[in-house]
Amino acid sequence: MGIKLKTRKPTGIVPWPLLLLEGEEGAGKTYSAAEFSASDLIGQMYWIDLAEGSADEYAAIPGADYEIIDHDGTYRDILEQIRAVYLEARRAATAGEPPVVLSVDSGTALWRMLKTWTHERARRGNRNAKALQEDPDAAIDVGMNLWNDATERWLDIIHLLQTFPGIAIITARGKQITAIDDNGKPVTDGRGRALKEWKVQAQKDLAFDASVWVRMRRGQAPQVIKARSLRLRVEDGKPLDLPDFTIEDLVFTRLGCSVESQPRQMPALVGDRVQAWLDEHDVAELRDVELLRELWWEAAGDDTGLIRAEVVSIRAAIERKVAEVENPPTEMGHGPASDADRLRAVVERRAEEGDDEPADEAEPDKRPVRKAPAKRASAKTTSARR
Repeated sequence: MGIKLKTRKPTGIVPWPLLLLEGEEGAGKTYSAAEFSASDLIGQMYWIDLAEGSADEYAAIPGADYEIIDHDGTYRDILEQIRAVYLEARRAATAGEPPVVLSVDSGTALWRMLKTWTHERARRGNRNAKALQEDPDAAIDVGMNLWNDATERWLDIIHLLQTFPGIAIITARGKQITAIDDNGKPVTDGRGRALKEWKVQAQKDLAFDASVWVRMRRGQAPQVIKARSLRLRVEDGKPLDLPDFTIEDLVFTRLGCSVESQPRQMPALVGDRVQAWLDEHDVAELRDVELLRELWWEAAGDDTGLIRAEVVSIRAAIERKVAEVENPPTEMGHGPASDADRLRAVVERRAEEGDDEPADEAEPDKRPVRKAPAKRASAKTTSARR
């Protein structure tokens, strides 16, 4: 059977923007976002305050109307709350309601949190931990794999903002710094004077990933540095000054957005479908062994579109998860040290599930039971997290 060509006609509709507001402290980035919540052209604004502490105070701006997202400061909770707002924005768009707005204040704090997480993981590594034991001031070697993990977490959030079914705003700090070459040395102008460059203090691709980039400085008119738009043209190296800048004017007048606007069509690019399948079925969060075993069989279904190698990878991930659930780590972070420990873990798990029957064996079979599952609800709706 030949491969079927999949195409569609372009809509020509102006998409909703991911707006980056960056610049000096006190230049009005957060104020502009809060002021936008008073617009009659938008629906509900949701505000995620990340280490900025301005969300409550800025509600005193005349007409300001937004909801503050409660989160516990962890990456997972922040990501889940952004997904929740994403779903609400999609519902509002489907119902033809004014666009939902999500304001993330700030991207600088988000990336700083991920950098801290990366360095903490590096310090716990065997080689670094040993070096720190001998010298508490020893330099820490942060592997590229750890930076890749941090970048992946960052991109999970950025992709939600890029495809948000409404208006997404992210703030960031920016300042002028000394230009540095690839060897970490200052770049000079040939006369010994160091050259300066402007730096957005967040993950290095944030300015590129945003569809509209506005720079704000104290005592100067805000400038549009770039706009991915046919209506608002910004020439290279010639920022557009906006003396009377408001986000409402930028989005609805200059960019031409309206209720008819749509999110950008940007399917996430992945090397294979393994991680997407695991995420869709919440394998990382599941604690129900029977449900995990059902998923083990479901991965090989004819309707999944997975190739054999992808099924093998998914099943291996599920088997590792089953082993983790069956043999939970001890307080010291190691698995049960004996058959008695494993037996106790199984008994405790069954007691939690309401099964008072004693375990028959010290180490439960961690292999999936070869039994076809009955029809069931989606794994996402039955996961322990929900």
